[in-house]
Amino acid sequence: MKTFALIGAAGFVAPRHMRAIKDTGNRLLSALDRFDSVGIIDSFFPEADFFVEFERFDRHIEKLRRRGTQLDYLSVCSPNYLHDAHIRFGLRVGADVICEKPVVLNPWNIDALEEIERETGRNAYNILQLRLHPSVIELKERIEAGPKDKVYDVDLTYLTSRGHWYYTSWKGDESKSGGIATNIGVHFYDMLCWVFGGVRESVVHIHTHDRAAGYLELERARVRWFLSINADVLPEAAKAAGARTYRSLRIGEEEFEFSGGFEDLHTRSYEEVLAGRGFRLGEARRAIELVHDIRNAQPIGLKGEYHPLAEKPLANHPFDGKQVRQLYE
Repeated sequence: MKTFALIGAAGFVAPRHMRAIKDTGNRLLSALDRFDSVGIIDSFFPEADFFVEFERFDRHIEKLRRRGTQLDYLSVCSPNYLHDAHIRFGLRVGADVICEKPVVLNPWNIDALEEIERETGRNAYNILQLRLHPSVIELKERIEAGPKDKVYDVDLTYLTSRGHWYYTSWKGDESKSGGIATNIGVHFYDMLCWVFGGVRESVVHIHTHDRAAGYLELERARVRWFLSINADVLPEAAKAAGARTYRSLRIGEEEFEFSGGFEDLHTRSYEEVLAGRGFRLGEARRAIELVHDIRNAQPIGLKGEYHPLAEKPLANHPFDGKQVRQLYE
């Protein structure tokens, strides 16, 4: 049985990590979050110690070590901009680290963390769960078995509605989340690069507080992509069904179906890490480089090969992300 600690216990994704720790037969010793709405811990590890201050959490981990209880793994589910610091903490206390996506916000952060890995002899792993999705694995195998010179036309659409709370939270602050392309798109970019190869060209058409759209030329695909957190851009059929999320990947004339099968991917990710096959920091580099470039690119407007949804009008409420945050300041 391996021992775990968790940073970021109150967030949306933390229960998936708790379940993965439990389902793999391991034990959560302690958890940290500045917010104390963490009753979900009772569903998995009611005996785990909980802290709202990092300093006391740090002291607790050190006490455990001095009493002979070594921390084997640290799971990081904190806000994106803190991943780098929390991974460093885990490595320095002698633990391997399992971090939610995006593992970091900037490519050079990977370089620094890999140096600390070498210094400490410990490893950091990234959750790249779409690589473990059966349909995605099957797609990759099909592309690799197909004509080597074929370049596929791909449309990626991911719409996941968010309310005003999003802009008030750290997720609506680009300096903390990396913006829409990073926060909700990084795992899709990783999947595309994993299946179709590295980036040859990247163009950003629009990039606002509630959407982003662009064009990617990969080794074996031409990709038009569109991401949004605005419910107004949902297809009418999705709205009529009361859906708040829409996910589509079209390859040529074929709709690639991968809407299901996500329920146990975090547990599968943990199983791979525990078996020594987890995705190391370098595996995430291409996607992190891409979202960094998208974040810093100058949008060119509706020119060239843009996604059809890029023509949708901007949000119909009178506030952009910055103004929404100012309402509550």
